[in-house]
Amino acid sequence: MPLETATPVPAAAAGEHDDLAAVRAARRRHRATVWGLRVLVLIVVFGSWELLSTYYIDPFYYSKPSLIAQRLGEWFTDGTSKGSIWVNLSATLQEAIYGFALGSVLGVVLGILFGRARLLAEVLSPFIQALNAVPRIVLAALFIIWFGLGMESKIATALVLVFFPVFFNAFQGAREVDRTFVDNARILGASRFQVLTSIVVPSATSWILASLHTAFGFALIGAIVGEYAGADKGIGLLISTAQGTFDAAGIYAGMILSTALALLAEVILGALERRLLRWRPPSQSAGAIGI
Repeated sequence: MPLETATPVPAAAAGEHDDLAAVRAARRRHRATVWGLRVLVLIVVFGSWELLSTYYIDPFYYSKPSLIAQRLGEWFTDGTSKGSIWVNLSATLQEAIYGFALGSVLGVVLGILFGRARLLAEVLSPFIQALNAVPRIVLAALFIIWFGLGMESKIATALVLVFFPVFFNAFQGAREVDRTFVDNARILGASRFQVLTSIVVPSATSWILASLHTAFGFALIGAIVGEYAGADKGIGLLISTAQGTFDAAGIYAGMILSTALALLAEVILGALERRLLRWRPPSQSAGAIGI
C-alpha cells in the first residue's frame, strides 16, 4: 500500500503567505500604537486639567473632569432638571437626523442640478452665496418665530446647516465629471437622464460622501443651537440651563454628550462610505486619517 505524501507548497506561495501575515501583524501593531497614544493624550489632558483645577484654577469657572463625570452620572441615574436624559438625547438626535436627511437630499439634488445647468448656476449663484452668509443664530431665532418652540424649528436650523456644505460638494462633484465619459455616452445614444444616473452621480459620490462626514456634525450643531435659542427639551436646553445657573460641569457634560453622538454618526457614515465605495482602489493615504 503506497504511503500518502503531502503535496508540497510552492516556495513562492509560502513566501507570499508569510509576507501577508507580516503586513497584517504590522497593521495590528500600528493600530494598537495609535490607540495607545490616543488614550495617553486623553490621560495627559484630563489629568492635567484635574490637577490644575485642584490646586491652581477655580473649578467654579473651569470645572474639572471629576465634577463633569459626577454630573453625567447624576443625569443618567437621577435625571436632569428638564426630565429624563434619554428624552433630551432622543429629542436632539431626532432633530439632527431629520435635518441631516432633508438637508442632504436637497443639497445633493440641487447641487447636481446646478452643476449640470451652467446658466441656472450663473444666475442664482450670488443669491445662494448671500443665503450662505446669513448668521445661523439669526436663522434659528427666525425659525422659532415661524415654527414655534417644537421640533420643527430645530429641524429647519439643522437642515440649513447641512444643506450648504452638501450642496457645494455635490455641485463641485458634478462639475468635475470627465467630459470624455459624457461625450462617449452620448455618442452611444445615452439620454440625459442615463448620463446623469450612470456617470454624473457615481462620479460625484466621493464628493458627496466627503461632505456627509461633516454634515451630521453640522446637523447636531443646528439642533443644539435651535434648542439653545428656545426649546422645551434637548441637549441645547440642558447647556442653556447649566449656563443660567453657572454650572460649568453641566455645560461640559452637554458638550461631551453631543460629541459622543457626532462620533457615533461618524463611525456609521464611515462604514456606509466604505460599503458604497468598495469598487474604488484603496488610497495609500486613506489610513492616515481613519478612525
